[in-house]
Amino acid sequence: MKWFASSLWVAACMLAAPVHAAMPAQPSLKVTTLDGKPYDLASQRGHWVIVNFWATWCAPCIKELPDIAHFVATHPNVRAIGIAYDDTDLADIRAFLAKHPVGYPVAQVTMEKPLKDFDEPLGLPTTWLIAPDGKVAKHFMGPVTSASLSAAIEK
Repeated sequence: MKWFASSLWVAACMLAAPVHAAMPAQPSLKVTTLDGKPYDLASQRGHWVIVNFWATWCAPCIKELPDIAHFVATHPNVRAIGIAYDDTDLADIRAFLAKHPVGYPVAQVTMEKPLKDFDEPLGLPTTWLIAPDGKVAKHFMGPVTSASLSAAIEK
């Protein structure tokens, strides 16, 4: 009976969830960064890329930002793009980054205009690790660490 009840709950959740196409194995990402420069994920081929969704109001995001910055700075074959998934005013995001510099490009994406090839985060932080061939190697929900990034790259 427990199996039946839990199956009904799962089915109900699936019906309530928004329907969208599955994220492609090799997603594209073209955005304009906060400094006005174009960013194209395809131009990063040959490198591991951390695509990190975060927000200025997210405490775990704030904690992981320096860890990601340090990981990128100490791993020459790793790049990152920060996606401020935040409806906060652009000036406030820039002020936040002045206090919490990351050393990699950051773009703002709002909930009204989500990225085409990336699933909308179910929570923040959310991170995708893109392999040098451009394919998704790992999806992280919650904060990433140097250890979790290293383990995913070593696989």
